[in-house]
Amino acid sequence: MHTRPGNRHDLFNALCWLAFPRTKARINALHAAAIPGEGGTRGRLRDLLTIFDEGGALVLCADAQLNALLLECRWKALFWEQRERVRSAMRFVVLGHAVLEQALDPRPGITCKVLLLDPARDADTQAAHWLGQLPADASPRLLAPLPVFGYPGWLRESQHGGFYDDRRFFRPLSRDPRVAGA
Repeated sequence: MHTRPGNRHDLFNALCWLAFPRTKARINALHAAAIPGEGGTRGRLRDLLTIFDEGGALVLCADAQLNALLLECRWKALFWEQRERVRSAMRFVVLGHAVLEQALDPRPGITCKVLLLDPARDADTQAAHWLGQLPADASPRLLAPLPVFGYPGWLRESQHGGFYDDRRFFRPLSRDPRVAGA
């Protein structure tokens, strides 16, 4: 893999390749397969692949109630009211190298697009499999949003419930009922 010297974006991408080789390879293969049929205009499937590659994360959680709160974008209920359950039952694994780079200079509104997975199974294998099952007309709306700074304790401000009312960090979003999950 080619990386530019001193380029953090490339460094994080290389690290993501090491952590998620199946998922990253599937993303590249799907991009390559889709390009010839696009006529020079990137389609929705490649939009999804790009967003997931640059800003994706995996949520490993078997707790259906917590997963539902995430899918419903009920940030305060999830991250404030259920903060102890989130800490013990939800694991967030970032695979989006652009999000990792953005975390070096945090600003409000940084959001990952996530895939919900079974914590008892290999995350890389599950994500690669999910990607391989996508229809040609898949869209980025299949991925749920996740405000990066919502995780309890990530920011000092998250120690107060009012923080989760700040729409700069936690925008209410409309959801597609077909959002991805394991």
